[in-house]
Amino acid sequence: MMTVFIRSLILYGLVVVVMRMMGKRQIAQMQPFELVIAIMIADLAATPMENTGVPLINGVIPILTLLSVQVIVSFISIKSEAVREVICGKPSILINKGQLVQSELRRLRINMNDLLEQLRGKDYPNLSDVDYAILETNGEISIIPKVNKRNIIVEDMNIKVKDEELPITLIVDGNVLYSNLEKSGRDTQWLERELKKQSIQDVKKAFFAFLSSDGKFYAQKKELS
Repeated sequence: MMTVFIRSLILYGLVVVVMRMMGKRQIAQMQPFELVIAIMIADLAATPMENTGVPLINGVIPILTLLSVQVIVSFISIKSEAVREVICGKPSILINKGQLVQSELRRLRINMNDLLEQLRGKDYPNLSDVDYAILETNGEISIIPKVNKRNIIVEDMNIKVKDEELPITLIVDGNVLYSNLEKSGRDTQWLERELKKQSIQDVKKAFFAFLSSDGKFYAQKKELS
């Protein structure tokens, strides 16, 4: 029992030191290759910890080897742009000047619900408020709002504002969300009229449409694939 206790302490201390040497980033901020190494280190430490028949050195050496690999790869990626793109990838623009980049969304297999969830998580419930949305190499989405939508503290300006409702998605990839349309108090005739105002003659040709929190209708036409 004491042997297991001591081995566990040694391996725990080693893993903590190794993870600190790898950097201070959280799991969500790690690059893919860093996450793979972290998972492998945890697995390598668990084997000799739970099985006293495995020599302790059989866990220590692979862990130190992976640490060396991570340090070397990180150093090379700092020095070489080409290597960094191969290992970490490069950011992808999902919204460009207020317009959805449909080809990137398809390539990255990101659906509109996931994108809207990410925007809401960044305090931008209205797609129309976003100038650029960039998917970073660690999986996080960075938002650059339109100039007139940058955050201000209303209290400091001593003005009164009314509460806003949540935006309502009406069309996703040519499919009308009838339950949302009914919730908004509109009908299909109204939807078709609004689409025609934005030069979209057929609902099936609309990639995305929604009613913003201030009651304005926004739509974007499908790109020709």
